Amino acid sequence: MLSLDADQPPFGNTVIHHDLSVVVYPQEHQFTAEDTVTIPDHFPRDFRFLLHEGLNPISRSKNVRITKENKTLPYASVESFRVRLPQGLNTFALSFGGIIDHPLEQVGKEQARGYSHTLGKIADEGVYLSGHSHWYPGFDTAFLTFSLAVELPRDWDAVSQGERALHKRADTKTYVRWISPEPQEEIFLVAGRFEEYVKSANNLQAMVFLRSPDKALAAKYLDATVRYISMYEKLIGPYPYEKFALVENFWETGFGMPSFTLLGPKVIRFPFIINTSYPHEILHTWWGNSIFPDNEYGNWSEGLTAYLSDHLNAEQQGEGLAYRQTTLQKYADYVTGGNDFPLTAFRSRHSSSSEAIGYGKSLMFFHMLRLELGDEIFIGGLQEFYRKNKFRYASFHSLRQSFEDVSGKDLRVMFEQWIMRTGAPELRINDVQIHTEKDTYVLTAAIEQVQKGQPYHFLLPVAITMEGQEQAYQTSLLIDKTRAELKLNLHARPLRVDFDPEFDIFRRLDRNEIPPAITQVLGAKKLLVLLPSSARSHLLQAYRTFAEALSKAGPERVEIKGDHEISSLPSESAVCILGMENRFLQKVLETLSRYELRMDQESLQIGTSTISLENHSLVFTGRNPGNQDAALLFVTTDSPKALKGLSRKLPHYHKYSYLAFRGDEPQNIAKGRWPVTDSPMSIFLPNEKGTSLNVEKGKLNKRKSLAPVSQNFSTERMMKTINFLSSDEMKGRALGSQELDRASEYIAQQFREAGLKPADHVGDNYFQIWEENDRAGQRMLMKNVVGVIPGKKPEWSSQSVVVGAHYDHLGTEVIQDEKVQIYHGADDNASGIAVITEIARVLGKTMNPDRSVIFIAFTGEESGRKGSKYYVAHQQRYPKEGIIGMLNFDTVGRLNKNGLLILGSGSAKEWEHIFKGSGHMTGVGIELVSDELDSSDQKSFQEGGIPAVQFFSGPHLDYHRRTDTADKIDTDGLIKVASVSKEV
Repeated sequence: MLSLDADQPPFGNTVIHHDLSVVVYPQEHQFTAEDTVTIPDHFPRDFRFLLHEGLNPISRSKNVRITKENKTLPYASVESFRVRLPQGLNTFALSFGGIIDHPLEQVGKEQARGYSHTLGKIADEGVYLSGHSHWYPGFDTAFLTFSLAVELPRDWDAVSQGERALHKRADTKTYVRWISPEPQEEIFLVAGRFEEYVKSANNLQAMVFLRSPDKALAAKYLDATVRYISMYEKLIGPYPYEKFALVENFWETGFGMPSFTLLGPKVIRFPFIINTSYPHEILHTWWGNSIFPDNEYGNWSEGLTAYLSDHLNAEQQGEGLAYRQTTLQKYADYVTGGNDFPLTAFRSRHSSSSEAIGYGKSLMFFHMLRLELGDEIFIGGLQEFYRKNKFRYASFHSLRQSFEDVSGKDLRVMFEQWIMRTGAPELRINDVQIHTEKDTYVLTAAIEQVQKGQPYHFLLPVAITMEGQEQAYQTSLLIDKTRAELKLNLHARPLRVDFDPEFDIFRRLDRNEIPPAITQVLGAKKLLVLLPSSARSHLLQAYRTFAEALSKAGPERVEIKGDHEISSLPSESAVCILGMENRFLQKVLETLSRYELRMDQESLQIGTSTISLENHSLVFTGRNPGNQDAALLFVTTDSPKALKGLSRKLPHYHKYSYLAFRGDEPQNIAKGRWPVTDSPMSIFLPNEKGTSLNVEKGKLNKRKSLAPVSQNFSTERMMKTINFLSSDEMKGRALGSQELDRASEYIAQQFREAGLKPADHVGDNYFQIWEENDRAGQRMLMKNVVGVIPGKKPEWSSQSVVVGAHYDHLGTEVIQDEKVQIYHGADDNASGIAVITEIARVLGKTMNPDRSVIFIAFTGEESGRKGSKYYVAHQQRYPKEGIIGMLNFDTVGRLNKNGLLILGSGSAKEWEHIFKGSGHMTGVGIELVSDELDSSDQKSFQEGGIPAVQFFSGPHLDYHRRTDTADKIDTDGLIKVASVSKEV
């Protein structure tokens, strides 16, 4: 077995420099080039290089001869040449050129986890050349630096690594030069008809190259580039390049290169990519594209990048536990039998099983390392690793050295057991008992490692839920033998014990720890697909095509049969049952009856949601009734067209237990995972009556994410607003009170500082003022606070989008003993005002909208929506006829783990698509509610015929009570609400 302490190969101290001048002829599929090559002094005088076949290199240097070698090479379409330099000559020039036009080829069997690649392509649709194309002389050295000058047709542009030193358009040509003084493994040349967008910030040039104009899309990616690079610089260290560019490719890809990423035209427009795959590719600039993995000893960069991007994103959204559970489920479902291997053998992803190891096992290793060392030391180790190894090759051994240097710990056992060893621990819990000793309860249990081979060494987290205690007691147990004993003395009766409650340990999960999911079907060694023989002929053919596509999505062996060909379901394989017409439908219904699911010939009910079967496609997973370790998949639809899209989309929903789609596209409208109800890692203990109850797990300690959410919104500013508006001195902000006037002045100042204009665009008056009678019949001054981001299109000058929230509340109440009680109104609605003033602050000085965006703090909402009614009826500069939509923020401060409710979404059909995209972009769960649960200011706009919705974090017992105070506000939830609104 290879030791991690083996001598590392010398880091590439031999760096060759290329000075390339290239002319590209896209329509002819060819190029010409001149290259001046400089070699180090100690380089041999006699050496070879590789070049794509047919490029015919010619020496341009005196006394330097290039000779073609007649030898068989392990590379396709490559030729070998030998060069001999006179003593003392370190530079020589050569010219070459020809056609490079290779087809796209699928890499990997699985459509979802494989990808298309080409050895190199020059064509009218675009240019892609990499080191594997051998389009420039390739020498037997580790690293190179380069200058790359490119001449192209005038409407073309070119992108490569490093910094752009020249960009010039002439009458018929475009001239570009990229330079990389930083050592690289290869040279990329990507070209196409691009629209370029640029944003400079903090010594970084963020760039976007799109194949069609889309300023709004580019702006989102430019902002995200600056935001994520800033976050990672704080976490790891300075960004290693001058620029980062998003480049749209001419086929679907997700490639990360040094200082740019190459994403496909569909991928780039998926709304969720900007907050998922995109930061992953940005982070690769540190891990993999400035520190290069030494693949001889295993590729560490994918796992570390996944942990610090995908896992970190989930952690920031409060979903770290769910992400780790899904990661471990992939390993359990995809890695079976002989397809396991150690991390030292991982090079790149080519299948779901290789991803489950090279990404999943690796990221879990880094998670365990973080828990072992603590966040501060773990971050310090990352920074030390980056500082020592930038622009060098590094291995797992290099990582270990850095973490040992920072922590002072010997990490040999930890690295060797997780990096060099195949497999994972498997745990069994036995002999869980409680008894009393004096005034304490004694909990004992045995934990066994039942996998083959030597026991692993790790700390196993344990959580104890105790009688009368809201918070669980948490501890860890050292596991370093085949059997370990737990003994705890507790001050209250334990009712439940959970082992590894947050899925912190890389291990093979028991089947009952995880719900049935599509992963189990796609990872099956054998899958039987049963067609509904009695289905209509065109639907039956569509099901057959779907089954054939499923055979390419992951299962090792797929057999397709009609349901009439067998009498009972096999127990030795996974089973996929297709169609409501299938004769095994009853078996499906029996299997799924354990969940909150009811289905008949017309509709489906999941929990409280009902979905019609007409024009819908449904997907469910369960256990094979004859073998609980095998999966059952049920797919039904009434649309043959929908099955084509479903076969394409299904692998991307791999973690879910059930799915519902609408239409022929089809569009996902519901998804979820079945609850886990009988995990062997959760043990329920008898109460004092001797009865074991299925009690909820006690609250676990809240963990901080490794890095704060990268965003423009400030919880400190929003809480400052909430604390002020809901303070005792504001006395509940009653209508007509001096305190409400103070609140209006405060909000006006926030709009002023945000850069908003007054509603009339002149002066400094942010108030819309009028008079109404109060309850006693006295005239009362009323104020809406209005600020505007003016639209730039004159033809749309009367059109607007309204962003609003009310700022009044209920005031005070005199109770017994003439004591004054204050209705603070922190959630209702200081939270809404805090969100809209923060949105105004973020957008006010940078947004340049086509239509005006109007921010309004309404008065009198608690007294019959007086402020919003008046605005709709009396606003002249931006009349109601020109308002295309209204967003109302009312009671948005108690999101916690709830989904964000959007009330009034039935006011326009577009809301569903808008908020679906916003949810994807932000990762925030959104629930659309067509009906009104309450009647807030959006109702005034709806009554005027204007599409309007309310953002609402959900009901609670403090609503319109004196207990609605600032200390109960969910600050992370405020960020989520603001983030969703920014994407609308």
